[in-house]
Amino acid sequence: MAIIKWAMAKYQGLGKEGNGQVSTQSGALQDQPYGFNTRFEDKAGTNPEEQIAAAHASCFTMALAFGLAKQGFTGGTLECKVEISLEKEGDGFIITKSAIGLEAKVPGMNSADFEKAALEAKVNCPISKLLTCEITLDFISFEGH
Repeated sequence: MAIIKWAMAKYQGLGKEGNGQVSTQSGALQDQPYGFNTRFEDKAGTNPEEQIAAAHASCFTMALAFGLAKQGFTGGTLECKVEISLEKEGDGFIITKSAIGLEAKVPGMNSADFEKAALEAKVNCPISKLLTCEITLDFISFEGH
């Protein structure tokens, strides 16, 4: 049985002059503004790349947390920042990369086992599987034993 989550987007007007609102089932986003100026300029609001980055960061971090718990670790802190690269391609744009930066503290774990667990989470989290762009993982810091 599939778990289904939803988001809704509405856009009024067309092109650069248009603007929209995006909402999520959970209410985390409720009529959040988005448009050309929130995507390509510094206007307050959100954009698809930011939402993909949030989805990838939370999915990867959760996958890693569950993988570490499965190995018997009970404490620690994982912090991850995802940067989505949007590049011009022809008349449009393409997402070319999702770069994961990871900081972690997992007491009692060695760095080789942690790296293996993190790489497994990178490959197997559902959002990683969804993305077809390059996905990198940069170990910013790790503290174990």
